[in-house]
Amino acid sequence: MPTPIPFNGYQSLIDEKHILIVDDEEPIRRLLGYLLQTHGYPVALAADAREARRRLEERTFALILCDVNMPGESGMDLVQHVLTEYPCTAAIMVTGLDSPVLANAALDMGAFGYIIKPFEANEVLINVANAFRRRRLEIENRAHRQNLEDIVRTRTMALQQALEWLERSEKELRLSREETIQRLAIAAEFRDSSTAKHIQRMSHYCELLARKIGLSAERCDLIRTASPMHDIGKIGTPDHVLLKPGKFTPEEFNVIAQHAEIGYRILGGSDAELLKVAAVIAWTHHERWDGSGYPRGLKGEAIPIEGRIAAIADAFDALTTERVYKPAFELDHAVDLMLKHRGEHYDPDLLDVFLASMEDVKKIHERYADLANRPILPQ
Repeated sequence: MPTPIPFNGYQSLIDEKHILIVDDEEPIRRLLGYLLQTHGYPVALAADAREARRRLEERTFALILCDVNMPGESGMDLVQHVLTEYPCTAAIMVTGLDSPVLANAALDMGAFGYIIKPFEANEVLINVANAFRRRRLEIENRAHRQNLEDIVRTRTMALQQALEWLERSEKELRLSREETIQRLAIAAEFRDSSTAKHIQRMSHYCELLARKIGLSAERCDLIRTASPMHDIGKIGTPDHVLLKPGKFTPEEFNVIAQHAEIGYRILGGSDAELLKVAAVIAWTHHERWDGSGYPRGLKGEAIPIEGRIAAIADAFDALTTERVYKPAFELDHAVDLMLKHRGEHYDPDLLDVFLASMEDVKKIHERYADLANRPILPQ
């Protein structure tokens, strides 16, 4: 795996324009060198793979133009080495072999182009320009991914340690365990103006619905305890997206949608049943009954029951409480909105059970009401 590059070092890589030309035919080397130099590209020449490797050790190259057949190490082997050891260096094959099989092998390996001799000057220049453009996009994408990974890694390190400690602590009292889980969940929820009250409401709604559909008392309690961690992945969401008061752009939605995957990565892989259930809820509470949800587009009963329960509980709480992007809705309006998506967003049978239990739902809402929010449920 390539060594990670410091985030501020990507721009210097993008600005790099040096090209290494590798060909055992001196006239071809010099012709390519002259052509590219006259169009503003700094070039270096190498007669074989050994000389090319030496030049690669001396400086950074943005692009390598390489012949296939050369004395000693072949051009294909050299390019494979370059793409593995120098992942920010692009490659184009320049060869006299007009072979579709070889061309496809080169492209599958990661080369950006395959030029056949004899070539036209414009053909070379167009391939080089396209290679630089694609290289820039890949470097920028890599920088973006690495930045997100750094954010997740930094923000979850303490959380991972706390969860590992929780898993090892078999003698921990039940009350202490639940309080720890809630405080860990608040670490993610608090950043978008949610509170411990949201976590408590959502977890009790989940327990209520699980009990109403006949799950065992042990399973109901496990769902209640695990569900506060449903949005733990938001700890990896940048503040400028998470706290945005208006509608998300498609790009911003794609960023915030990653919290389901991030939550699963944080919680998954444990042998503890509590964390297994929490990981399932984090991963699936945004899946929809009709398959239009995320992150995996699961449909119907392919969505675990815990995720279907959490989807209803989380949606009801989001509708009936104030959020950064909306006011709290009246109870009747919230119920109408959820019924509108019955059989689309929500498991129709579970939603019917939840709405039929509205008296119990009201009690939970009132017991764990946010003091800052006006009451919206009838007394």
